[in-house]
This record gives sequence, structure tokens and C-alpha cells, in this order.
Amino acid sequence: MRTDNTTGIRRRPARRRSVRQFIPPQHGAWAMLLVPWLAGVLVSGFHWAHVPLLGAWLAGYLLSYYALQAVKTRRLSRFRPQLLLYGPIAAALCLLVVAVRPQLLAYAPAYALLLALNVFYARRRRERALLNDLIFVVQSCLMVFVAASVAGAGLSPVTPAFTVVLLYFTGTVLYVKTMIRERGSASYYWASVIYHVFALGVAACLSVPIAAVVALLLARSAVLPRYRLTPKHVGIIEMVTSTLVLITTVATR
Repeated sequence: MRTDNTTGIRRRPARRRSVRQFIPPQHGAWAMLLVPWLAGVLVSGFHWAHVPLLGAWLAGYLLSYYALQAVKTRRLSRFRPQLLLYGPIAAALCLLVVAVRPQLLAYAPAYALLLALNVFYARRRRERALLNDLIFVVQSCLMVFVAASVAGAGLSPVTPAFTVVLLYFTGTVLYVKTMIRERGSASYYWASVIYHVFALGVAACLSVPIAAVVALLLARSAVLPRYRLTPKHVGIIEMVTSTLVLITTVATR
């Protein structure tokens, strides 16, 4: 029994390590993936094809993450298991969604161009560059339009939602850098604050509730960098703010 227990204890960490090999350590990316999809679905109306769209979206992100890691490290074999897992899933679900809404192919050139820029930064091992982060924001926020197209809705009704999530996640990139990687940088701090002032002006043209949420984000960007919060606490705060942004966006459509 003691041997079996010991074996069980040894196996559990191994299983956890195995799972982690297939899940990127990019916790903030999940909000950028889910919030635009939810905003597009809730504003344009649900269609059953939104479910495989979500699956294709998540599998596509996981595939692109490990593909870019392979580009960065020049070690394709290291990431072959992940690519062989997520590649067929993403392809099958994409084909299903496109079969339902062939007009989605119109978004392919935009995503191809943005992915090419990701590859450019990965090859130079600069995937943490500010511009590369902003490219990911644009990729994510375009999902608002994609979800609307899947629902058969026009783009005009969801343009305010696209604008709000784009404003929010662009500001989040700047703000999070002031809290973690660029902590103490005066240039990043002021860039974040000034950007949020600009975002507040845009939000005021959309609706009072949205402007109120962006005003809260402005206060967050101005005050919180003065405190030494852990990445975990920064993440929890962003979960709350992204929920507020989503609720306000949908409620004021």
C-alpha cells in the first residue's frame, strides 16, 4: 500500500505537468478571447454556429501560441504534440463555421496579415513588444464583427461594442505593463494615463454608463501603479473590470 500511495503521489504532479504543456501560461489572454466573442454574441443575437465558432477561436489561439513558440525557438519537434492536437480541431471547426457562413472568409486577409506580424516578432524573440501586444488586441476585438457575421447581423449595430472592447483592451495592455514589466517607468505610466483620458472622451460620445466605467479605468491606471500589487491581484482586478465593460456594453446597446 505504501508503494502504491507513493506511486500515486509521484504520478499526480507528472499529470499536472503534462496538462500544463498544452495550456499556455498566458492567463490574461483568456479575457481577450472571451469578452469580444461574448460582446458580439450578446449584441447581435445568438446563433447555434457561435458554439463551434468559440471552439475554433480557442483552438486557433492555442494552435497559434504553440506555432509561434516553435518559430521563436526554432524547435518544431518540441511543440509537435500541441500542434497535432489543436491543428485538426481548429481546422474542423473553422470549416464547419465557414460552411454555415461563407462570408467569414472576408476576415481571412486581416487575420493573415496580423498573424504574419506575430511571426515577425516571434522570429526576433520580441513577442512581448508593445506593438505585438496591440496586434493581439486587434485580433481579439475583430471577433466582435466575426460573431455578428455568424449571426447574420450587420456590422453597424456591433460597431459600438467593438469600439468599447478595443478601447478597454488597448488600455489594459498599457496599464498592465505599468504594473508588471514596466513597473516604475514614467513614460509607460503617462502613456497609460493619457490614453485613458482619450478613451474617456471617446466613451463619453457613446453613452454615460460606458463613460462611467472608463472613468473608473482611468482612476485605476492613475492610482494603482503607485502600489506594489502582485500579478495575481492585478489579474483579479482585470477580471472585475472586464466584466463591468462587458455588462455595460451589452446593457447600453
